[in-house]
Amino acid sequence: MPQVDDEFHALRLESDPVRRGRWATDLLATYQQRSVELARIRRAAVEEARDQLGGSYTEVARAFGLTKGRITQIRSSAPPAHRAFFGVGPLDIALPGRRLLNRDDLVIASEDDATGAHVTDEAERLMFTVERQIIDPLEEWEPAGDAVVVCGPASAHIGNLLLQRDPLLVMTIGDGARWGITDQETGERFLSPLDDPEPRRADVAYLARHVMPSGRIVIHIAGVHALGSVAAAHYLTEHVADLWAEMGESSFSAVVGGEFDGLAPTTLTVLVPPRRWP
Repeated sequence: MPQVDDEFHALRLESDPVRRGRWATDLLATYQQRSVELARIRRAAVEEARDQLGGSYTEVARAFGLTKGRITQIRSSAPPAHRAFFGVGPLDIALPGRRLLNRDDLVIASEDDATGAHVTDEAERLMFTVERQIIDPLEEWEPAGDAVVVCGPASAHIGNLLLQRDPLLVMTIGDGARWGITDQETGERFLSPLDDPEPRRADVAYLARHVMPSGRIVIHIAGVHALGSVAAAHYLTEHVADLWAEMGESSFSAVVGGEFDGLAPTTLTVLVPPRRWP
């Protein structure tokens, strides 16, 4: 790992203690996440090798040069294969800030806060180091590494940038100033029941996994209203293992809907199943 070694040695030679300390903190987070990813890779390799070796963990242990007890420990302690759905980490959870006329600081909608908390819980279960980011709607921001971005195209610049990458789905404003999600293959348009003449406590949301040119992973969640993002977050955490098994490393997008009691989804519906991008 020449690049890692170069950075490590450069850090040791840094004379400014503040810069050295901040740099060391950042590298520690990166190294820790790489260590977790190596454990995940090894656990996945154990399971694949077992299939190749006739289903015997004893044979796997012999092939890996480890004891069977150590193989058992690896299987029970390392994170599951689907952790890679979110990338390697550290992981930013980015939420849209909102500006109010009588306040100088950014505020977060309760629905977005609930979405961020739900995704953070799942990420931490998968042994990610998580940092929450608040997106200023007046500034251009893009994730520096792996991230979950909760943001529509009207909320911040990054929401629009990410949606422009999708060849299958688009989120636009239409008749009656109603936002909706359109399937560009079928022409079907999905609107929020919150905007109906007789509104219901329900919403729809866009969900995508971007494999960025840099190799980092960005998960994008965008409700037509903020409530829809809660539905997408719950669908994601309930199905992340299945999504990883079906889609693997691919970029894809989908549309989900949800009905709610307060902020708790009572039903979740897949309106457009996940599809790989061409």
